[in-house]
Amino acid sequence: MTGPTSLSTALDEPRRSKTLTNRPQIRYRELLVTSWQLREDRADSDADEAWRAMLVNRFGTVRPFLKLLVSVVDFDATPEGEAVLGALLSLPELMGRKKVGPAEIDAGLLTGSWRRLVLSAPHLEPGSVNWKAYTFCVLEHLHRMLRSKQVFAKNSSKWGDPRAKLLAGEAWKQARPTVLASLNLPGEAGKHLAARAALLEGTYREVPARVPDNAQIVFDDDGRLHFAALEPEPEPVSLLELRAAVNAMLPRVDLPEVLLEVFSWTGADQAFTSVTGGEARLKDLSVTIAALLVAHGCNVGYTPVMGGADALKYGRLSHVDQTYLRLATYRAANATLIEHQASIDLAQAWGGGLVASVDGMRFVVPVPSVYARPNPKYFGRRGGATWLNMINDQAAGLGGKVVAGTPRDSLYVLDVLYDRDGGKRPEMIVTDTASYSDIVFGLLTLAGFAYAPQLADLPDQKMWRIDRTADYGAFQDAARGRVDLARIERHWEDILRIIGSIHTGAVRAYDVIRMLSRDGRPTPLGDAIAHYGRIAKTLHILRLADEPGYRRQIKVQANLQEGRHALARKIFHGRAGQLYQRYQDGMEDQIGALGLVLNALVLFNTRYMDAAVAQLRSDGFEVRDEDLARLSPFVRHHINVLGRYSFQLPDLPGGLRPLRDKTAVDEL
Repeated sequence: MTGPTSLSTALDEPRRSKTLTNRPQIRYRELLVTSWQLREDRADSDADEAWRAMLVNRFGTVRPFLKLLVSVVDFDATPEGEAVLGALLSLPELMGRKKVGPAEIDAGLLTGSWRRLVLSAPHLEPGSVNWKAYTFCVLEHLHRMLRSKQVFAKNSSKWGDPRAKLLAGEAWKQARPTVLASLNLPGEAGKHLAARAALLEGTYREVPARVPDNAQIVFDDDGRLHFAALEPEPEPVSLLELRAAVNAMLPRVDLPEVLLEVFSWTGADQAFTSVTGGEARLKDLSVTIAALLVAHGCNVGYTPVMGGADALKYGRLSHVDQTYLRLATYRAANATLIEHQASIDLAQAWGGGLVASVDGMRFVVPVPSVYARPNPKYFGRRGGATWLNMINDQAAGLGGKVVAGTPRDSLYVLDVLYDRDGGKRPEMIVTDTASYSDIVFGLLTLAGFAYAPQLADLPDQKMWRIDRTADYGAFQDAARGRVDLARIERHWEDILRIIGSIHTGAVRAYDVIRMLSRDGRPTPLGDAIAHYGRIAKTLHILRLADEPGYRRQIKVQANLQEGRHALARKIFHGRAGQLYQRYQDGMEDQIGALGLVLNALVLFNTRYMDAAVAQLRSDGFEVRDEDLARLSPFVRHHINVLGRYSFQLPDLPGGLRPLRDKTAVDEL
């Protein structure tokens, strides 16, 4: 059994550097560290030199906080980060001096165009360096090291050392049996890896035999695998007629009425409790909550939802917003909606709730914010954020998180999966190509998920084998990588401790994934997890090649999420659909409101569509099960989200509004 020493070696155990101060100002420390966001170090180029030179000319923007940074934040580092941390600690001694010599800086950090800017600036006196340029060089390295956790801030939840959070010693000893039982993983790797190897070998033997009859796949001259595009699934007349009839029968309503009616069915508004814990429940609180959900979810603010009723006056809206609406209450309300969605027959016709997809929705953030990042492709000249959210095959949004800019989804997928608001634990996870990596494949498989990413770059994907001498027919050239089972077995105990720490919530998967790589290359432990993931990845590719139905299932789930995002865009229409929040808490709260409104609208649609189907059947309309499965809960022609809003729910003596005549002329 591998002990803590080997895990330290695999992860590069951090050394204990000189500490600075131990002030209990964790939030302030995080803000200081987060506020310094620079581009990653890249190869030498004229473009790099130009923007770096511009930074040097703006030294005054960083001068005020440099001394504070090293005196307030208690930094430490791994061996790889020691040089950068040492350089950072030396910066205050260089500031303001007329002359700094080459011997006083770490020339090893002068990569790319920094070397010219620091050592060869035109105005330099002989034997001196440009200490301002050197400062920016160090800060750029610091940013890179902070992101890879090779430099970290002690006691910080976001920028701390994830190694310190891993289960170890007695804590791991106590948790280990429960973790292994929960994830169905063995304590010893031998038999488990032999079974995985046998499954891969057997699949390699079976699939090539069916290749001659499979017109969906082709191998190019280099042996790379290509898939033919999936043909659109035909829509029979019965589906078109059913869809038209159901959509025509949906009642026309305003968004506030949708929320109030859903509250009346589910009691989801009861999840919004006072943060003080002792405040008596306000009269007509559900009306105020619905108004605030419209204000935030539609991005229109208070003005359009204010009214003469006490529940809609500014003071009441502001008080409830600050006291009742927060991430925890959004999640509790969402769990109620997810449960009700799963109970509807029509939702069950769409799926069992065991397939889910994770994808990002982008928002421009036009206000200055350290929690937004630039990406010209999505945000133009401004910064932006991504709502990485999860939806199951019953069209229920299970949760999500807001991340700055457009980072690789693969860093966050596991955290989103483990932090869902409610619903069944998904078994199959669909993502796009950006969410894929061999390490993520390994971690998701270890966590008990069947990972099914869309591989848009399939021809460039290496397939993996265990038996280097085996002949796999048409896949012989594609299977050019070799899985090292011995490497996995050597690190098995450490692998279990990693996945156990994620599974129990001791550490974020995001931090673990960054910890398992160094400058784009996996650590020894990361490489072992990647090799484990390559078995699952190859099985996934073989199944894609062998089962067109599997490919279509993945595509259908991905399209379902795209439909949800399109509906979200319609709802979040105010202020050009841009997110005017400066801080992450504000972003999380507003997007939490949007997610709740989305789930409420989908629940409203699903219940009324289910009632419409029942009515059609009682009228003798032929309803086929395969057509039901293709109805969309994201229809919105009957929902008004614009204008000023009324928050008065009409009497519903039958529990639901009367369905419209399917032949009636649409007055909208």
